[in-house]
Amino acid sequence: KDAIGEISNISMGSAATTLGMLLNQTVTITTPNVSYVEWGELADSYDRPCVFLQIKYVDGLDGNNVLVLKENDVKIITDLMMGGAGEVDDSEPLSELHLSAIGEAMNQMMGSAATSMSSMLNKKIDISPPTAELVDLNESMNTGKLPEFLKSKFVKVSFKMLIGNLIDSEIMQLYPFEFAKSLYEIFGMKSGGSSDSTASATASAQPAPAPAPA
Repeated sequence: KDAIGEISNISMGSAATTLGMLLNQTVTITTPNVSYVEWGELADSYDRPCVFLQIKYVDGLDGNNVLVLKENDVKIITDLMMGGAGEVDDSEPLSELHLSAIGEAMNQMMGSAATSMSSMLNKKIDISPPTAELVDLNESMNTGKLPEFLKSKFVKVSFKMLIGNLIDSEIMQLYPFEFAKSLYEIFGMKSGGSSDSTASATASAQPAPAPAPA
């Protein structure tokens, strides 16, 4: 969990800088929280449609992950990209224009994250352009909209995201367990970690006990 958190923290820090330049706003992404969850747990924490952006690695890493953004955050980001002030109508339906714009924003953002990961892991990493889709988290997993890895337990990396004074929200990355494990193994080799990486990675992805209330 610590390794995945560190990789995500550095790569998403670069991504936040890129998004800030694109939106001409200060973008802050906090230290990530890494957990190992099932679909039902995710659906229970998000009761309205979200935008899923599926990202596939085409060079350097084998696998994919999903970036999750709240619907209203997507509208605000899209408005800012088009030169607006980020003022949106909550009742306005999400359109193909919104999905296309957020796909382009996340393409630039995650491209920057991939470049950062390339430097960190000392290997070339490239992504394909993300595909964006509005998903109701309460709908069946059998609709065909969602990647197969979400049918079993997966790794969730959540960040608090602040964009100017317009967005105070959360952004999530969802990884297949095997992909998270491979990241850990590469990171471990790069930093001279234990050779028993498979056993260590399995242990690292188990949910940690909840911290005691402050």
